[in-house]
Amino acid sequence: MPLTNTASDLRAHLGFWLRFVSNHVSHAFARKVESLGVTVAEWVILRELHDRDATAPSDLATLTGLTRGAISKLADRLLAKKLLTRTYSTDDRRYQSLTLTAAGSRLVPQLAKLADANDAEFFANLTARERETLRTTLKKLVDANRLTSVPVD
Repeated sequence: MPLTNTASDLRAHLGFWLRFVSNHVSHAFARKVESLGVTVAEWVILRELHDRDATAPSDLATLTGLTRGAISKLADRLLAKKLLTRTYSTDDRRYQSLTLTAAGSRLVPQLAKLADANDAEFFANLTARERETLRTTLKKLVDANRLTSVPVD
């Protein structure tokens, strides 16, 4: 008797289509921001710092869902690029805060324009209502699955 090997079709899965679109959107955005000398992960940190005063790395870790170690490595790279500064507390050298430099502050709006352009490029075929429905649906999935970390890869 022949074995029946049933397996659902790859393209029948919503996850396949989410990943397919996400990969293309993300890779296009990565190429765009890399043209300005930063990675997507660095962009996330720069954008989070843009509307804040001096921020502790631990607070950035909470905001992004990244580990403190990852924040430390990203901060080191952004310090080397002179896009942020690190200030240590005079009372306790273990406490530090991160702040955008003037160059970092000038770069964020340029990167945001690239993010806007990337969204427009990929989602232009959807009506405003369809885009809002998609955003609402994805946020619902984020909440339902308790997703907290910001995707950076």
